Amino acid sequence: MGYPAAPAGPAAGLPKSAYTPWLSRVLAWLIDFIPLLILEGIGVGVLLGTQETACVTDNSEYDLGEFCASGASTTGQIAIAVTAILALAYWVWNLGYRQGTTGSSIGKGVMKFKIVSEKTGQPVGFGMSFVREIIYWVIAGLCVGIIWLIAVLFPLWDEKRQTLVDKVLNHVALPI
Repeated sequence: MGYPAAPAGPAAGLPKSAYTPWLSRVLAWLIDFIPLLILEGIGVGVLLGTQETACVTDNSEYDLGEFCASGASTTGQIAIAVTAILALAYWVWNLGYRQGTTGSSIGKGVMKFKIVSEKTGQPVGFGMSFVREIIYWVIAGLCVGIIWLIAVLFPLWDEKRQTLVDKVLNHVALPI
């Protein structure tokens, strides 16, 4: 009978080359984002493909003719709502649960790195992983992207290749 493996040690004091390069992080983000685009694309496709047209004929003294308007069908509206819910569920599962418990989202797994606590070297857990992603979206929304852009470009010149959110939350990206 063997003993369980010792937990990973702190990630502090490593050389810059030991941290995940920025391009790997960007490619992982793109891989994580593709399923969201596909889901939303399906919803928008159904919405646009099932539009309904309603026409009204003017029988008044002005005889303005026929008026027609196109609008979203019930099927299209349901499709967009369902795909939005599925996209949100995927996002929470992939970037909250999966990344929080294993350290890697699907994209990070493909690119072979994980997000861990700088202090413990362990995955950060569902809650912190979810908070991490929410902070990115809040920064992007509130700052019209400028601060978000600085935050995500920060690994290009940072010693530990951390984004600003990683710095605040004491997270690092390490190769697997």
